[in-house]
Parts: sequence; C-alpha cells; structure tokens
Amino acid sequence: MTKAGIKTATAAEEAAVIDVLVLAFSTDPAVRWLFPDPNQFLSHFPSFVRAFGGKAFAEGSSYYADGFAGAALWLPPGVYPDDDVLFPLLRRTLAEREQADAFAVFEQMGSFHPSEPHWYLPLIGVDPTRQRKGHGTALMRHALIPCDRDQIPAYLESSNPDNIPLYQQLGFELLGTIQAGASPQLFPMLRQPR
Repeated sequence: MTKAGIKTATAAEEAAVIDVLVLAFSTDPAVRWLFPDPNQFLSHFPSFVRAFGGKAFAEGSSYYADGFAGAALWLPPGVYPDDDVLFPLLRRTLAEREQADAFAVFEQMGSFHPSEPHWYLPLIGVDPTRQRKGHGTALMRHALIPCDRDQIPAYLESSNPDNIPLYQQLGFELLGTIQAGASPQLFPMLRQPR
C-alpha cells in the first residue's frame, strides 16, 4: 500500500485532475453505458466531469493523490452539479434510445440525496495502472475529515459494485439501488459523521 499525499487542486491543475478521472472511469459500468463508443467517451466525458463535479474546483474541494494517481471532486453543503450544463450535454451527446433511461437514473439519484446539509461526492477515481495501492482510500479519508469535524453527513452513489466494501469500511451505509431500463445499477450510500 502506498501512503498517498493528498493535495487540493489549483486552477492550473484542473486539466490534470480531469485527465485522471477520464482514465479512472474508462471502464466504469455506468459511465461506459452512457458513453459506450470510445470516441464519444473521450470527446464528452471531460465536459460531463466539469458539469457534474466541476464546482469542486472553485470550492477548494477538488483533491488529488501525489502524481495524479487519483482524484476526487467533492461538493460542499449547498453546492450541486451544474444541471443547466449537464442535462443539455446529455441530450446532445447520448444516443436517443438511452436518454429516457439516463434521465430516469438522474431523477432517482436526486430522490436519494439527503434533505439535510451534506457533502456530496460526484466523482472519485484512480488511474487503472495505480489502483489497489491505497490512493482511493487516502482520498476518501482526507475528504471525510471536515465531515466529521463539522458533523455533516457524506453522500455518494457508487457506480461500481466493487467499490462498495471500501465505502462500507469508511462508514457508508447502502441506502438502496438505482436502476432504470437497461442502465447498470448505482448504489446510493450515506455516511453519518463520527
């Protein structure tokens, strides 16, 4: 296991953070269901990252592991994905046959979000060549410090069932399952502060 140093991304590091998330999500079941064609994925997923979690850069809650081995975009309480950009992007870039299921998934995601103030993790990922070395755990532990300090819950949707045990070890509880039509399952999870 690597002891990863975690840093807050500066504006100059935004592109590198997005690049590592593109690498990390290149085999993600939900993201590749949205963008199955490699060119479609590479062309549109960076814009998806900016719309879905990009506000983390302005909020100072975009983190990366040393050497950009991994990255996480956290949205603080009261800050949400940029739906005004996200939904038009999905309408423009998704195949028409997937749009109804995709929008149903996002609607279900919204229904699981806590009503109380919470930190939201839209995206976390580790470069596939550097996985299983502790970078994801280090990114999570770093971001959970303010949650515990300020006694604020943390919420996420796991798009990969393989990651659920890690989140459970960190105190997240599974709330249910999100799925619409042909979409893969997403797993909403909530962690109460400690």
